[in-house]
Amino acid sequence: MWYGIGVRIRNGLFSLGLLKQQAPHITTIGVGNLSTGGTGKTPHVEYLLRLFGDTYRVAMLSRGYKRKSKGFVVDDGSHDAALLGDEAAMIAQKFPNVQVAVCEKRVEGVRRLIAEPPKPEEADEETPEAAAEVATEAVDTPKLDMIVLDDVYQHRYIKPSINILLTEYRHPYFKDHVLPFGNLREPQSGRYRANIVIVTKCPARLNPIERHNITHDLKLQNYQKVFFSYFVYKPLRTLDGHEADIDLKRVDYAMVLTGIAHPENLVEEVRRYCKVRHMGFADHHNYSARDMEQVRNVFNGLPGSRKIIITTEKDAPRLMHLAGELPIYVQPVEVAFHQNEDSNFDALIRSSVKENISFLSKLSIWS
Repeated sequence: MWYGIGVRIRNGLFSLGLLKQQAPHITTIGVGNLSTGGTGKTPHVEYLLRLFGDTYRVAMLSRGYKRKSKGFVVDDGSHDAALLGDEAAMIAQKFPNVQVAVCEKRVEGVRRLIAEPPKPEEADEETPEAAAEVATEAVDTPKLDMIVLDDVYQHRYIKPSINILLTEYRHPYFKDHVLPFGNLREPQSGRYRANIVIVTKCPARLNPIERHNITHDLKLQNYQKVFFSYFVYKPLRTLDGHEADIDLKRVDYAMVLTGIAHPENLVEEVRRYCKVRHMGFADHHNYSARDMEQVRNVFNGLPGSRKIIITTEKDAPRLMHLAGELPIYVQPVEVAFHQNEDSNFDALIRSSVKENISFLSKLSIWS
């Protein structure tokens, strides 16, 4: 009760303007949820990065959950999960043309990303090497067009240009409750801040009647658009990112090793082809040598000679240096939309981004 009251008071202070929101002078797309996790944020962030990465200069900013660093950190090309967190490290590796940064305070993170590089004359005159380095940075650092904000829905101090709310098909917010009785970080009324709501992790085939019923239960306003997405499972890869020539129909047993919330979809997908033993850890679990010894013992005890371990892209950075001789493969996933609405979603979000970038460019000229 007290948690719910506290969240309502906080949201009320933002609504009254007593707590201030900042709308950055750059186009931002916020992706988040009302629940504590498991809605598939990362694949949807990747969808947006693929959609805009070749057209605009894009950055991705997240908190960097469970990283060992503090403050504002930009990927230096090492894709280090200890510095960035597992999700940001994975995105940095997959999208080399996207600037990936992490910061607990999103307002500060955006400010640092869009800050103009210092002019050469601002460098220390006594260190010409530093001045030359700053000059190179000023020339080589492109100005960003947009920033995708990962897991930002409850970070009310920043106001995204476009707010996308995700809710999972198996665990929709209208069937849930606020912590600690349920898994919602805030009351269901928080949905009204979204421009777009996506029901995620749907079955590949969704009954139109069920789709209609879910839309009704979401209780959205006329200004809000709703889409339904599902996962498309791509061919397996090795931990270092290479394609793996694995036919799951020829596998006797697959251990599904996960440290994510709600891994049911992945388990069901693998079970379509072979027998499965699921070994699950908590979301964002940091694997230890002791964990891997336990995994090794369970894996060796599985029957059959043709057996492998399948994990998620999010888990891969944390398993990279612990796998040893274990045959661990990664299951990549991508997002698709039901009823061929990919084009409708793409057109809607592209139009919104284009209009916002145009509006902000005019503001900068007037100012």
